[in-house]
Amino acid sequence: MKTSLLISTYNWPEALGLVLKSAERQSVQPFEILIADDGSKEETKKLIENFKMKTLIKVVHVWHEDKGFRRSKILNKAIAVAAGDYIVQIDGDCIMHSDFVKDHQKMAENNQFLFGSRVNIQQGFLKELFERGTINFGFYSKGIKKRTRAMRIPILSSTYKASNELSTKLRGCNLSFWKKDFIAINGYNEDFEGWGREDSEMVIRLLNSGVMGKRLRYRGIIYHIWHLVKDQSRFEINDSLQLQTQKNKVKRCENGITKYL
Repeated sequence: MKTSLLISTYNWPEALGLVLKSAERQSVQPFEILIADDGSKEETKKLIENFKMKTLIKVVHVWHEDKGFRRSKILNKAIAVAAGDYIVQIDGDCIMHSDFVKDHQKMAENNQFLFGSRVNIQQGFLKELFERGTINFGFYSKGIKKRTRAMRIPILSSTYKASNELSTKLRGCNLSFWKKDFIAINGYNEDFEGWGREDSEMVIRLLNSGVMGKRLRYRGIIYHIWHLVKDQSRFEINDSLQLQTQKNKVKRCENGITKYL
C-alpha cells in the first residue's frame, strides 16, 4: 500500500508548521505528503519550500488562487495527482499522534473508509503551543479537552464495526479512503463553496456506492488547534445540496475530480 498524506491549508503557516513537524515524526512514514492549499500567501509557500529541503519525504504543494473558500476544488486537484492508492486526509490545523499514519494504514480494508475523532487544543494554550512548538500530547497534557480521545488503546479499536449509515462523528479532518473509491464517485462536489457539508456529502456518495464507513477510535489520534469559526454564510445552500444527495441516493456528482485526471 502506498499512502498519500493529504493536508488542506489556508493562510496559517504557524499551525501548518507544527502539522508538518508531526508528519516527520510518524512511526510509519507516508509515501508522500500532498498539501492542498486553498490560496495561501507567500509565507506558507516559503514554509513548505523549507520543509521540502529538510525532509526525505516526497512533498507536493498544490495551490490555486484565493477566490474564497474552495476546499472541495483544491482537495480534488491534490488527490488527482496523488501517487498513493490510499489517501489519509487531515486539515492543516491538526497535529498528528506519532502513530497516526500507521493506524490508518493498519485498519484500512477494501470497500471501506475510516473516520476518526479529534482532541481539542484550547484557545488559552495557543501562545504556549506556538512559542514552544509543542507536538507531543497525551491524556494528561495541559491545554486540551475531550482528552479521552487522546487514549490510544489498539485492542479496543476492533470493537468498532463498519456501517452503511452516516455517522454524526464524521469529520473531514480525520478521514481516509481508497483513491479508486473516491474517483468512482467523482470526488468532492465542487458545487460546494464556503464552509460546511462538503465532507459529509462526499461520504454519503461513498455509502450510496456500497463503501462502508468505520469509526477509528482509540487509534488515529489528532489534536485540533483552536481557531475562530469560518464564515458560514453558505451553510444552508450546502446543507440543501447534501439533503438532495441523501434523498436521491446519488452515487456520483457531476462537478468533481474527473476534469483533473
